[in-house]
Amino acid sequence: MTHNAKRLPWYRCAALAMACLMAVPAAAQSAAPSAGKIRAATSKVDGQFIRANAEKTPDWPSYGLDYAETRFSRLDAINSNNVKDLGLVWSYNLESTRGVESTPLVVDGVMYVTASWSVVHAVDVRTGKRLWSFDPKVDRALGYRGCCDVVNRGVALYQGKVFVASYDGRLIALDAATGRKVWEKDTIIDRKYSYTITGAPRVINGKVIIGNGGAEFGVRGYVTAYDANTGAQKWRWFTVPGDPSKPFEDESMERAAKTWDPAGKWWEAGGGGTAWDSITFDPELNLMYVGTGNGSPWSRSKRSPAGGDNLYLASIVALDPDTGKYKWHYQETPGDNWDYTSTQPMILADLTIDGQPRKVILHAPKNGFFFVIDRTNGQFISAKNFVDVNWATGYDKNGRPIENPESRSADKPYDAIPGPYGAHNWHPMSFNPQTGLVYLPAQNVPINLMDDKAWTFNGAKPMQPGGNTGWNTAKFLNAEPPKSKPFGRLLAWDPVRQQVAWSHEQVSPWNGGTLTTAGNLVFQGSADGRFAAYDAKSGDKLWETPTGTGVIAAPVTYQVDGKQYISVAVGWGGVYGLAQRATDRQGPGTVYTFALGAKAKPPAFVQYRTDGLLQGVKYDAAKVSDGAGLYVSSCVMCHGVPGVDRGGNIPNLGFVSPGVIEHLDKIVFKGPFMARGMPDFTGKLTAEDVEKIKAFIQGTADSVRPKAQAELK
Repeated sequence: MTHNAKRLPWYRCAALAMACLMAVPAAAQSAAPSAGKIRAATSKVDGQFIRANAEKTPDWPSYGLDYAETRFSRLDAINSNNVKDLGLVWSYNLESTRGVESTPLVVDGVMYVTASWSVVHAVDVRTGKRLWSFDPKVDRALGYRGCCDVVNRGVALYQGKVFVASYDGRLIALDAATGRKVWEKDTIIDRKYSYTITGAPRVINGKVIIGNGGAEFGVRGYVTAYDANTGAQKWRWFTVPGDPSKPFEDESMERAAKTWDPAGKWWEAGGGGTAWDSITFDPELNLMYVGTGNGSPWSRSKRSPAGGDNLYLASIVALDPDTGKYKWHYQETPGDNWDYTSTQPMILADLTIDGQPRKVILHAPKNGFFFVIDRTNGQFISAKNFVDVNWATGYDKNGRPIENPESRSADKPYDAIPGPYGAHNWHPMSFNPQTGLVYLPAQNVPINLMDDKAWTFNGAKPMQPGGNTGWNTAKFLNAEPPKSKPFGRLLAWDPVRQQVAWSHEQVSPWNGGTLTTAGNLVFQGSADGRFAAYDAKSGDKLWETPTGTGVIAAPVTYQVDGKQYISVAVGWGGVYGLAQRATDRQGPGTVYTFALGAKAKPPAFVQYRTDGLLQGVKYDAAKVSDGAGLYVSSCVMCHGVPGVDRGGNIPNLGFVSPGVIEHLDKIVFKGPFMARGMPDFTGKLTAEDVEKIKAFIQGTADSVRPKAQAELK
């Protein structure tokens, strides 16, 4: 402007400047937080911070929000009156094609969330932009060594560090501000066994606590504590006894061994009991609670022929978090025979029961019963089935199940209700103290079970499900078609009255975890690609939005700069999601973040690609029968039944192009999909075996074709 140009009045200059500022995208207005700011905020996160945050819950600093893992937020700016105005603020691409089970942590506007393969992302909540990411470089070729997808449920945050447990069993500490690795520890005691980790660590009294998975493959479960600053191992507690010819680690293992039959040599297959998910903590009692897993193998008649409770399978166990010393246990499924893990999320609550205040644990494990137990001493209070069950009619006054004897039959197929997927699996539930209700993702996935009397550890015989990829269940699955019906259901459960307050039917099993808030809301994503809000008291649906693909993880809510947000990590998968789905669209793992009045455009999703029902592959019909046994032992656990199942995040082989099946040998022997988790079957299958599998795949597609064509007419 020249010296003699006319000057604008100050107020017009200010208005012009404001207009220019408003024209700049919101993401550009906010500078990313500096490493120093992030470090200052996250360095404050410790036990005192988590307890203080629970009073008003502006942040989401730990897996279940608070130590009690209630997933109840006291924020109410978003409530049942205005939730209809929720809109998308931003979406973030997690760059993953497998299951996303992560609960994001958020402190001072920075989100820490994991994708498949244990990759960690730090995201600026104000803009939805990446701050950093960390890939632990899990060997993708080892993806098959876990039962239930290459998932990760989240991280822990403590004194400026982010802790992630990688799928291949490492515990890694990262600088929360930069993502730089600070230390790393191998948590696996013996790498000849198929141990994996999918759960989120917890930090208790300065110690990072982590368990592991792998009981389907034959391992011994344990929980380990590491110093949060140095990574030094502080203690380890095994969940089941080891070889009785060797000294027991402690008195709890010596007591447990008396409940196992050594004739079964359970230690050869590990015994199981893996603590792969739930860990909670009561700082007043200074007790941590661990949920333990199923037996290895599943069949008790194989691992403990004379019977017995097989402690500490399918139990809640209280430990001293400082020493790892056993304090008490309550076994929910004595002598587990059905993969009825007790690793499902626990909630700590203070309830009035029969007129008396009780400190309790609320628990809905796989076996279909909702448990209320005293968390001070493990005393059984009550149990009531929250879905139909047929393995037991109830629990007696001593907390023992009243079993149906037929449920342990080893000689004939048995419809297990619930089946091994569980009436409730890892999907988090939430508890709202204002309504007194627990919001629980319930389900049934029909499975028929029968003992495999020919099973031997790592025998890998045809018709043994997953046997050629390391599975060791000693069970046949669906030897007969199951008769029960699949369902997914959101339950509002009253834990005092032990009854349903309201329920909502979903399209499919395998729906997301829940969040409840002081705004009288419950949030849940669904298998058929929706994210919805419900009235916490009545169950009325108040709002929903499409997510493109199925949701299995649980949402979170938090406050940044005085504004409440809701976020959920979306990505179809998990063990059910490998071979099944309820949507026709797919996309990369994505974090969606919502707020009132927002109107961002959602990301694009594409149709699942299928080439129609497989046809044209030449095969010898005489090889179909042998191919069935090889397919069951090598392929079915990930790919499902050709042409019958739809495929999930792994394709169904009845709907791929003929060229894939014609050249199947190029796929199964050091093939190109090893980089995505496909096993290498070199030395496990022969060229002739592959021809038999090809015959079964095309033969099965041909057998279902008439029915498929009839359904189209």
